[in-house]
Amino acid sequence: MAAVVWARCFSRAWLCRRAGLGCGRHYRAALCAELKQPLAIEEVAPRPVQPHEVRVDVHFCGVNFADILACCGQYQERLHLPFTPGMEFSGTVLETGRDVSTVKEGDRVIGVSAFNGMAEECVIDQKRLWQIPESVPLREAATLPISYGTAILALEHRACTQPGETVLVTAAAGATGLAVIDVATNVLQAKVIAAAGSDEKCKLAMQRGAQSSVNYSQGSLKEAVEKLVGSGGVNVVVDTVGGDVFLEALRSLAWEGRIVVVGFAGGTIASVPANLLLLKNVSAMGVYWGRYRDQNFPLFSGILSSAVQYCQQRRIQPHIGAVFKLEEVRCS
Repeated sequence: MAAVVWARCFSRAWLCRRAGLGCGRHYRAALCAELKQPLAIEEVAPRPVQPHEVRVDVHFCGVNFADILACCGQYQERLHLPFTPGMEFSGTVLETGRDVSTVKEGDRVIGVSAFNGMAEECVIDQKRLWQIPESVPLREAATLPISYGTAILALEHRACTQPGETVLVTAAAGATGLAVIDVATNVLQAKVIAAAGSDEKCKLAMQRGAQSSVNYSQGSLKEAVEKLVGSGGVNVVVDTVGGDVFLEALRSLAWEGRIVVVGFAGGTIASVPANLLLLKNVSAMGVYWGRYRDQNFPLFSGILSSAVQYCQQRRIQPHIGAVFKLEEVRCS
């Protein structure tokens, strides 16, 4: 489930912030200096903002599976040590470069960074910031970019989910799974079957809006889904587990169903039996959230704007499982 880091544990003088770099003030940041070891909280000297950059006072930073992988040296992109984890955050603008036109000092924003959000401050390109209205709490806003961005991309853009269709989501109690349930149920008016690995996780998914649930640690996922929907199958699958769970979910698809591959939290990448695609005319597709930022930024930006709008309209309500102070963060 979603978790956030609270970066503003202790107040810092506003006068010193406004004074700029000349005041000699430092800020705290979580640093990964050695892989597979606890993070260290250290004082960091701020750097000047470039003309296109913005300095943000970070209030909350999302904790994601990618942060854990990066701190263990298992992320697809190897980062140079030391580095600061944190890919999504919310806060207020402290300072802007001379060429910045999208935000101004004092604006409330969410940001998508490249592993530097778990700190009291973050300097970031203006293109990676989105303004948020006063009605959207900063804590909830920090959870929107990755989990809800992925859910909206998977359901709306890739699978083209329609009202009344049935969506099967695996790892349903994880941050992305809960976001899929929220978007599918409350935005797209679809019916959701939540699949998870324990009764407790299934219960949470049901509390968050799923119409039914399946504990796939207790037997065949395909057989359980068939008992719920019949032999016709489900229209859409959003899978973050991989391995045998992916294959069972694939076999649960209806005619012209769509399965969206989001990740491999189970640790195994399954091979797709192409004959299954052919027999039911189903589609298998992927969603790599981060690549849209580079390959199709207008779509990427639009998806985040939609997430903010849905949250403002209270059509979605992000679930936050835990909130940690900055000094409590550990990725080992």
